[in-house]
Amino acid sequence: MAGLYVVSDIHGYLDDFRSSLRSAGLLGADDTWTGGDARLWILGDLVDRGPDGIGVIRLVRSLEEQAPESVRMLMGNHEILALGYRLFPDSRFGEVWAVNGGLESDQEGLTDEDVAWLRGLPVLARAGTYLLKHSDTTAYLEWGSSVDEVNETVRDLLVDDDAEAMWEVFATLTGRYDYAGSDGTRVAQDVLAALGGDVIVHGHSVIGSLTNQASEEVEGPIAYADGFVVDIDGGRYDGGPLLLVELND
Repeated sequence: MAGLYVVSDIHGYLDDFRSSLRSAGLLGADDTWTGGDARLWILGDLVDRGPDGIGVIRLVRSLEEQAPESVRMLMGNHEILALGYRLFPDSRFGEVWAVNGGLESDQEGLTDEDVAWLRGLPVLARAGTYLLKHSDTTAYLEWGSSVDEVNETVRDLLVDDDAEAMWEVFATLTGRYDYAGSDGTRVAQDVLAALGGDVIVHGHSVIGSLTNQASEEVEGPIAYADGFVVDIDGGRYDGGPLLLVELND
């Protein structure tokens, strides 16, 4: 079995995540990786809003350990938010975490190993012709002019217990809609020219917010900016579908 799959913004909906993986033949009944040499990228936001963020973390980490060449994870703004609240609960992270769907059950389940894993996640990746990222913002370019440079900059910002540095990463990853304007095609092309790839794939902004429809009406991913950008966030926490998307590799 081969293929390139992406999913984003699971937000604690473990049952939906399992069901999607099993339907695609990537997950066995006992939560074992059955995808062979297929590749799965999770584009961030495992926790908050939904019922079992810790369960999602456990499954993703297990799959990474079982198939390290096949299963990879990118950092989303909710990973940084969870870290910020965990490490600096009395800072502004606390208030922002609470109003953005933060759940005490997620925080209580986080281990020191989870925290170290979250801090080490990359924010960008290339997979074939695709540039993968969580957020539909161009602000990643403030961290560097290549995928490796951007990831290294973020790792350096998060290596110490520096609340302001962590807030900078969080604030950057909350940006959105940079490809949705009238100049979206040019903006996307500029980002691809800098970071590589032919098509940007992101989550973060629910598809309904780009198509002016309710999330429950969303049926699949959308390509926009003349096909240079694909949004895969169906808005599961908002009543939409959790989209596991197979990309043409």
